[in-house]
Amino acid sequence: MLFRRKKTFDDYVDEAYEKNIVLLDVRSSEEFKAGHIKNSKNIPLDRIETIDLKKDQKLYVYCHSGARSSAALLQLAKMGYREVINIGGIYKSKRTLQEE
Repeated sequence: MLFRRKKTFDDYVDEAYEKNIVLLDVRSSEEFKAGHIKNSKNIPLDRIETIDLKKDQKLYVYCHSGARSSAALLQLAKMGYREVINIGGIYKSKRTLQEE
């Protein structure tokens, strides 16, 4: 039997950097300005329909705890995005967050 370690939030961020995957932060603009993952794109959940990325672009979606990113995942799927993964909440990150 083979056991695989579950990926952490930071594992997904590393993978996004390595494979040029878009990190999509669906928290509010204020939350994003207070601290976010470097090079992530902020589109708050209540404005997710304004996303302007190719439908085949792979997206890693996150928020604070994972709830809004779950909702975003469902909306993005309805909009035709197929390569979307909810990586959960930024609160699990051990990284130094970028501020604006």
